[in-house]
Amino acid sequence: MSIIRWGMIGCGSVTEVKSGPAFNKVADSSLRVVMRRDAAKVKDYATRHQVPHYCTDVNELINHPEVDAIYIATPPQFHEAYAIAAMEAKKPVYIEKPMALDVEACLRIDDFSKKSGIKVVIAHYRRALPLFMQVKKLLDQNIVGKIHSVYINMQKSAGGNLNLKENWRLDPKIAGGGYFYDLAPHQLDLVFYFFGKAISYEGKASNQAGLYEAEDTVTGNMLMENGVHFKGDWCFCAAEGKEIDLFEIIGEQGKISFPVFGNDITVEKEGKIEVIHFDPPMHNQQNLIHQVVQHFLGQGENPCSAADAIQSMRVMQAFVYGNQ
Repeated sequence: MSIIRWGMIGCGSVTEVKSGPAFNKVADSSLRVVMRRDAAKVKDYATRHQVPHYCTDVNELINHPEVDAIYIATPPQFHEAYAIAAMEAKKPVYIEKPMALDVEACLRIDDFSKKSGIKVVIAHYRRALPLFMQVKKLLDQNIVGKIHSVYINMQKSAGGNLNLKENWRLDPKIAGGGYFYDLAPHQLDLVFYFFGKAISYEGKASNQAGLYEAEDTVTGNMLMENGVHFKGDWCFCAAEGKEIDLFEIIGEQGKISFPVFGNDITVEKEGKIEVIHFDPPMHNQQNLIHQVVQHFLGQGENPCSAADAIQSMRVMQAFVYGNQ
């Protein structure tokens, strides 16, 4: 096989710019079939993105003769069933984050992959973006000395860009949790990418505003295997205009800070402040998709394995539901 021909399950907003077009911009990759249950919407998507085939039945896509690998871009509720169905058809899968509805579903996907030998990659794409690769480089260079602690603070208002109407991300039966389950996988994956595994973790979650069923306020702590202490605060009912997106790494000689959903790294050391700017990419997932294609072709390592993603799922589940 010299090229990966993709089938994409789900044509929601995440696929419009972040991921979908990238499958045709990466070398040795082509998006051949898209699937969505709404016939009019999937036809429209295929037309606008110049995808040659479309369908409304997931089994038709999985078994399509022009599909070598499957990208699953549905809500988490469906990830397990679709991933296993794809692997049963001997086709590797690239799964949106969070990996599945809960840890148990993630483990079943991973177990099937190990037993079948079919490859699985999870879309924690920020680890492949230049900004976060630069943070990793700064840490490897020991720029701020030995790291003592890491702090994440995310505060978002219930209004503004947090749509409360008919939003599946707020239904734990579909998403696993609320906005925490949607956004924290990016942040926590970076913690593991930078600092390795956690040896202990605990947290609390509650619904402070009562606007929907899922949690809207989460706190958590971890101790990393290298001794780094982690603390996280997430609130999705903060005051309008008081939003915060902070990832702060504190070392013995200074600190590195950046927004996970922004474009600048700030390095503070010896009384000096340096800001390193990165222009946002056109397609956030393109770098990782390139690595996924190379992995599926047998030319590279897995850029984000099921085991990598399960770390984040275990921690999120412990923070929100208190079980590991």
